[in-house]
Amino acid sequence: MRYKLYIPGPCEVDEEVLAAMAQPTPRHYGPEWMEIYQDVIGMLKQIFGTRNDLFMVPAAGSALLDMAFGSMLAEGEAIVVGMNGFFGERMGTIAECHGLRVVPFTAPLGQPLDPEELRRVLREHPEARAVAVVHHETATTVMNPVRELAQVAREAGVPIIVDAVSSLGGVPLPVDEWGIDVCVTVANKCLECPPGLAFISVSPKAWEWVDRNDSRHGWYLNLRTWRWYAENWGAWHPTPVTMPTNNVLGLRVSLRRILAEGLEAHFARYRWASQAVRRGLEAVGFEMFVPDGPTASPIATAVKARPEFTVNELMAYLAREHGILISGGLEPLAGKIFRVGHMGKASTRPFVMEFLFAVEEFLRGKGLSVPPGASMVGMAEGKSET
Repeated sequence: MRYKLYIPGPCEVDEEVLAAMAQPTPRHYGPEWMEIYQDVIGMLKQIFGTRNDLFMVPAAGSALLDMAFGSMLAEGEAIVVGMNGFFGERMGTIAECHGLRVVPFTAPLGQPLDPEELRRVLREHPEARAVAVVHHETATTVMNPVRELAQVAREAGVPIIVDAVSSLGGVPLPVDEWGIDVCVTVANKCLECPPGLAFISVSPKAWEWVDRNDSRHGWYLNLRTWRWYAENWGAWHPTPVTMPTNNVLGLRVSLRRILAEGLEAHFARYRWASQAVRRGLEAVGFEMFVPDGPTASPIATAVKARPEFTVNELMAYLAREHGILISGGLEPLAGKIFRVGHMGKASTRPFVMEFLFAVEEFLRGKGLSVPPGASMVGMAEGKSET
């Protein structure tokens, strides 16, 4: 069966992007490649909202968090890490693997990190050398207030490292305007491409931390390495390794599509899809894990389990009968929620309708009274893409 992805990443990729990836493989250096490379970096900087250095790395997002921590901080130094879900906790684990002393500041599952709590923790731990937070905590679908958190870090004089793996390109995140020192994201979420590429922006303040860090944490995931090649081989071979050039060709097409649509329109499409799904599921008896408001993600939606059936039953039915894949909860939320992504094709009207009608069908099969079309209540609100 050909499955359709409604998970919180990777997403359903447009055929135009896939066709670009099927072209003959170009080499990863030379004048033809440099034209492609500079075009892609320029578009990425528009979406990041940055003039900072930006590197395109064959890797997953977690690898570039390794890169940031290992490049900027030395073993034994303290870092404040925001934790209100699985991926915030993972950031703490990555930092600990570099020998860093993690000072957590936390919020309950389903709640955003509090800038005032960060201010208190930094005041109590003046030895902290950096702050690290997740923008979109994908495990709970909470949006953390990165702008305010970055302001607190700036007041304390320490750089902030932001995991924007599942947010950048799906919601506004102007890196320079908000004062984000390191920002990490990937191609396979809101940039609507297959996995394989990750991106990291580095501010002048972050470079100060890199340059004062005498420790060494490898060669590949070391910002110094990538800077050296950009500075010394940048005219013809700007990266230290062979790039997955076909992935970059696909990325170029996707970025062009996003920028032609317009970033605000792109964000609006995600907001529309999330609201259509939220309103539709509420209309047939579901409760959202994160209430409406600024902390509710437009990129993915977490929905509470119901007593009439298990999350696994719903997920198995959608996959078996409709080829629709959604995600369950992670660790303490396993069996308690399911998550629906709104990236890529999952943000379009046909995909949203197909998902909601399939859920209706499942509910009726469970003997629940759900009139056909009951979940369509949110389809006419806002803007969608046909």
